[in-house]
Amino acid sequence: MCSPQSPGPERSAEVRRRFAEEARAERPDLALLCLLVGATADGTLDEAGMDAAQIELDRLAGRLPFRPGGPRSWAAALGELLGGRYGFRGSPADYQRLESSLLHEVLRRRRGLPILLSVVWMEVARRAGAHVYGVALPGHFVVGFGTTQQQVLADPFDGGRVLTGSDAELLVAGATGAPLDPSMLSPADPLDVVLRVLNNIRAWATARPERSDVSLWAVELSLLLPSHPARLRYERAQLLVQRGDFLTGAAELEAYADVVAAVDEPAADRVRQQAHAARAMLN
Repeated sequence: MCSPQSPGPERSAEVRRRFAEEARAERPDLALLCLLVGATADGTLDEAGMDAAQIELDRLAGRLPFRPGGPRSWAAALGELLGGRYGFRGSPADYQRLESSLLHEVLRRRRGLPILLSVVWMEVARRAGAHVYGVALPGHFVVGFGTTQQQVLADPFDGGRVLTGSDAELLVAGATGAPLDPSMLSPADPLDVVLRVLNNIRAWATARPERSDVSLWAVELSLLLPSHPARLRYERAQLLVQRGDFLTGAAELEAYADVVAAVDEPAADRVRQQAHAARAMLN
């Protein structure tokens, strides 16, 4: 299947406006932000499609037992419903597909990356009244239920399997070679979840130079978040030059150099040289 193609300029501008507005809301809607990422990637995802995805999350929440009990019971109920009855899970092949990072496609295919499957778990559980949150383990996103004292972790990528303490330690050791630090089990902020989703999309596109269009919009959405790495401005400038927009890219490089100069003048000089080289490409 071909990767989805971005929408036209007018629709794209409207989606980005709504994304920026929702990202600055007092309580950002994680599902809506993920669907707006999807609408930026996929020109066929219109308002009706976004509404349908929200309705599907509501429908799935309605299939859960009424207040199943403590954290372990919630985790088991979600795993039985989503992983068992509906077959939501992941596989290594899902890392090769852009659709695996788009919420509307994950709901349709019931396949995705760990973080998008976790979004499905969180949104369904939240609608049903669970105390649920994302847990951003290094290299593998999972879902947490209950307080930190009674925390139960589940792995949606593995169909919602409930994790033991040693399971979590093995996931972290496999990703980093380091032991599990208790701070890694803290609830993830919704905007950090969205930034990580966009980082995954950027990683997918970076491995496919012909999809620099995807890299560019993923960077530009990241820059709309209230908090983001400053270096993303440099990455955007490089992408603009790579895509042939030499003047805008050079201007962005110079603006980034001015920021960097306050802490690292030699680095700023190198960026200015890149801006000069970009302008020279016009000759």
